[in-house]
Amino acid sequence: MTIAFATSKDYAAPSKRVSAGFIVLYALAFFGLWMAIMTPAVMTLALRVNEIDPANKESNLSWILGVGAIVAMLVNPIVGQLSDRTTSRFGMRKPWMVAGAALVLVALYLMGTGDLMVVAVGWWLMQLAFNAVLATMTAVMPDQVPEEQRGVVSGVLGICLQVGIVGGVYLAQAVGSTFQMFMAPGLIFVVLLAVFLPSFEDRRLKTDTMPKLELIALAKSFWIDPRKAPDFAWAFVSRFMLIMGLATLLTYQVFFLIDKLHFTPDQIPGAMLTATLVTTATTVIGSLLSGWLSDKMQRRKFFVWSSTLIFAAGLAVVGMANDFEGFLWGIAIVGFGQGVYVAVDLALVTQVLPNPAESAKDLGIFNLANALPQTVAPAIAPLFLMIGAEGGKGNYIALFVAAALISAVGALAVIPIRKVK
Repeated sequence: MTIAFATSKDYAAPSKRVSAGFIVLYALAFFGLWMAIMTPAVMTLALRVNEIDPANKESNLSWILGVGAIVAMLVNPIVGQLSDRTTSRFGMRKPWMVAGAALVLVALYLMGTGDLMVVAVGWWLMQLAFNAVLATMTAVMPDQVPEEQRGVVSGVLGICLQVGIVGGVYLAQAVGSTFQMFMAPGLIFVVLLAVFLPSFEDRRLKTDTMPKLELIALAKSFWIDPRKAPDFAWAFVSRFMLIMGLATLLTYQVFFLIDKLHFTPDQIPGAMLTATLVTTATTVIGSLLSGWLSDKMQRRKFFVWSSTLIFAAGLAVVGMANDFEGFLWGIAIVGFGQGVYVAVDLALVTQVLPNPAESAKDLGIFNLANALPQTVAPAIAPLFLMIGAEGGKGNYIALFVAAALISAVGALAVIPIRKVK
C-alpha cells in the first residue's frame, strides 16, 4: 500500500495579509472549540464524577483523564498527517473540522447522560473529536496567515482558551441541569465553526505531483529527529513543562476548593465563574499586549521564557492559598503568564516547523506536548498529594509547588532555540 506525501513544493507560504473579519471569525471558532472541551475539563466532568461516585472521585477522574490523554496523543498527529494528504474538493482542513464537530456533540451527550463508564467513553470520544478539530484548525495559521501577522493573530487566539472557560462556566451556571451543562457549549461551538468555514479558501493538494511512499514511511514520518530539528524539540520541551503545571491546576482546582477551602459542590459553579473571570481578565491583558509587542519587536523567546516564570509563580501562590482571595491572586498571576505565553508561543512554533508542507502533521506532533501532561500530571499528582496528608485531605501545597517548579523548567528550555529571536 502506498500513501501520497506532500513536499515543500506543495506549500507556498502565505503572503497576503488576512483581514480583521477573518481574524475575528477564526478567534470565535477557537473560542467555541475551547468552550466545548474546557467546560468539562475544568468543572463539569469533575462534578459529574463526584455526583456518580464521590468516595472515589480523585482516582476515577485520574484514570478517565489519563486514558483520554492517550487518545489525544494518538489522534492529533495522525489526523494532522491525514489532513496534510487530504485531496477532497472541499480542501485539506475543512472536512476534518466538520467531522470532528459532529463527534463533539455525540461525546458531550454521552457524558451528560451515562453512568461512570459511559461518561469515560464520552470523554475519550471528546478527546478524539477535539484533537481532530484542533489539529486542522491550528494548521489554518501557517496555511493562511503570513509570518508578519502571526504574533497578532496568535495573541488574539491566545485569549480564546480562557474566554472559552468563562463562557462555558457561565453557561453551566445559567442552564442548571447536568445535561445542559455539557451540551450547551458544544452546540455553540458547532454554530461558530459553521460561520467560520466559509471565510477562507482551504488549501488543496495537487495529487498528480506528489511522490508515493510506502506505508512504513508514514509511520516513520511521525518521528522528528531532535538533532535535525533542535529548535522544534526545545519548543516541545518548553510547552510540555508549562502544560504539566496547567494540567495539574485544571485537574485539581475543583477538588482544591472542596477539600482545602471547604466549598460545597453547589458552590463550585459560582466560585469557578468568579475565578475564570479573574483569570480571563489577566490572560487577555497579557495575550494582547505581548502579541502586539512581539510583532513590533520581532522577538518571541523573551516573551515565552518570562511568561513561563510568571506562570510558575502563580501556581506557587495557588498552592499556598488558605482562602478564596489567595486562590484568586494565584490564578490571576497564572492567567497573566498564560496569556503572555500563548500569545507568542504559537507564532514561535510555526516558525520552527521542520516541514512547512506538513504543518498539520508537525503541529499535531507538537500538540503531544499538550496531551502528554494530561496523562503524566494525574499519574504523578497523588504522589505529591500524599506527602504529609492529614485527615484524608491531600497536600495541595506540595502538589502546586511541584507543578510550579516543573513549569519553571520550561522557561530554561526556550533559551537554546536559535532560529527565532
